Amino acid sequence: MHLTDDQKHQLLATARDFATRAYVPYSHFPVGAAVLVEDGVVVGGVNIENASYPLTICGERSAVATAASAGHRTIYAVAVSAPKAPATTPCGACRQVLNEFKPEGGDMIVLLDEGSTWQETTLAALLPSAFGPRDLERAAK
Repeated sequence: MHLTDDQKHQLLATARDFATRAYVPYSHFPVGAAVLVEDGVVVGGVNIENASYPLTICGERSAVATAASAGHRTIYAVAVSAPKAPATTPCGACRQVLNEFKPEGGDMIVLLDEGSTWQETTLAALLPSAFGPRDLERAAK
């Protein structure tokens, strides 16, 4: 899928807005994320920390969970905004979760907030040779 500059700006604006809503009382490292789903809707998420640190959820997984809860099953793009660290990439766990929802036969666009602009990459570049749902489908045959 090709994203227009307007779509990229909307994704980044949403991710930046959500970063201001992050619940980060321990690390003080807010992250906002926004995903573009199959019907053109943009869904946001934030990182949510927990006093039991392993229970913390990242902004990207929060956005994916919200989108999936609304019935969306394909994510075409994700934008990540971490105001304290420009061009922060999704962590490994988030990359794997995003991989679960990438377009069948395609890739997911990843926009990394750099402040006044963005860096564009793909999920395949961040998670090469990924294992996902298509692998399980092939194994079941």
